[in-house]
Amino acid sequence: MSRMGGRREFLRRAGVLAAGVGVAGRGMLGQAVGEQQTPAAKPVPAMVAANAKWKSTWSDALTVLAGNIKMTPHYPRPLLFEGAVYGGCWQECGPMEGLVYSSLGQYVPAMAGVPTPVQVAKDNHMAFFALQTAEGQIPSSIKATASPEGGLGQIQMVVPIAATAWELAQATGDDELLVAAYKAGGKWDAWLRQYRDTRKTGLVEGFCTYDTGHDNSPRWKGIPNRCPDADARKFPALPGMPRLCPDLSATVYGGRVALAAMARELGRPDEADRWLADAETIRKLIIAKLWDPKDAAFYDLDSDNKFVRVRGDLISRVLGEHVLKLSDAGDRQIFNAVYTRQIVNPKAFWAPYPLTSIAMDDPAFVRPIPRNSWGGASQALTALRVPRWMPHYGKHADFEHLMRQWCEAISRHGEFRQQMDPETGDFTQADPSGYSPAALVFLDFARRLGRADLGAEGKTQG
Repeated sequence: MSRMGGRREFLRRAGVLAAGVGVAGRGMLGQAVGEQQTPAAKPVPAMVAANAKWKSTWSDALTVLAGNIKMTPHYPRPLLFEGAVYGGCWQECGPMEGLVYSSLGQYVPAMAGVPTPVQVAKDNHMAFFALQTAEGQIPSSIKATASPEGGLGQIQMVVPIAATAWELAQATGDDELLVAAYKAGGKWDAWLRQYRDTRKTGLVEGFCTYDTGHDNSPRWKGIPNRCPDADARKFPALPGMPRLCPDLSATVYGGRVALAAMARELGRPDEADRWLADAETIRKLIIAKLWDPKDAAFYDLDSDNKFVRVRGDLISRVLGEHVLKLSDAGDRQIFNAVYTRQIVNPKAFWAPYPLTSIAMDDPAFVRPIPRNSWGGASQALTALRVPRWMPHYGKHADFEHLMRQWCEAISRHGEFRQQMDPETGDFTQADPSGYSPAALVFLDFARRLGRADLGAEGKTQG
């Protein structure tokens, strides 16, 4: 039996795969969609059941997610869409949303003709792999109506798709996903090396606003949303371009760490060592070139080697990939500085409803807050990513506070919207409710808050 098969057997015995997700048989993910049976009511966390408003919000969140599982003309199985005004699935968040949804499988009622959360999570990865170009570019989005080429005008990556695929493969024992993710992830890394390192620094360059998904952010003031000719291989002929980006580089770092783990699982130790070496190279470059100790912040570095001094949530994205190692004294000093002076500073990112997308004491902070603004609003996507790093660094009390604030704000409004005012917790009303990341934030946070072992989650790592 292979190591992957052995893990699958262990998970079966432990009951992990029995939580409403099916076991490999007729397909990698269990029963065919049309053969599923609707079970009795699914459990609700005790903390949610004890609060009428939270219980109602919990049910509404599940309904939102079920309604956002839709077909696209570019892939034969349904995907979990972003929802609200976003008719499709984006690389920066869709795979991660699928992964979080899969972890909620025991709470999601099965219905005939509706894929399980694990099936959805797998397809939210496999669709991107299926649409990868021959050169290796993974599309930035898969939309309900646009042509498949429509996602090639920017890279728009945040959480590494290789990392979420590896975590899902680990949880489900899915060999098919593992092999597909390793192949696609390697090609994607090679594409980024070829086209997003024009300055030959070893870091990843940003060419346009949508590369980082920072719509309407002062970080990218004066820079076009998409790359020239809707071609992510081209950057605009503008002063300071292209830029070296801490968050894009951190995404590649996290992807390489995941690829190393996948290579080892696949019995390729030499490739695993190479991926780890390459990961360490870019990790050190991020710190050496893009960290400013004076401001205790990570910044973009323009082509004139000047920092773009806008303190934004790219800082938390660097932390999200564990770029800073607490086992290293220098890294630990940097982490303590950035965490204290930026993340939990009530004048910077630690608003009553954290985390803001731009530091509140930064001159670029946008007020009043418009729709779809990464210029200051607290974004549901940022909140959804917090479990990937705050417990890792041992910040359990702050993590719990952030989760409670988000759950209270969402349950108070009874809607699922993209962003909120960081000072009041009021959600921007311009767009309709039905935003998948907000629904997932409530479900994931409410579940975590109800767990007795909350303080032990995510042991601090080096």
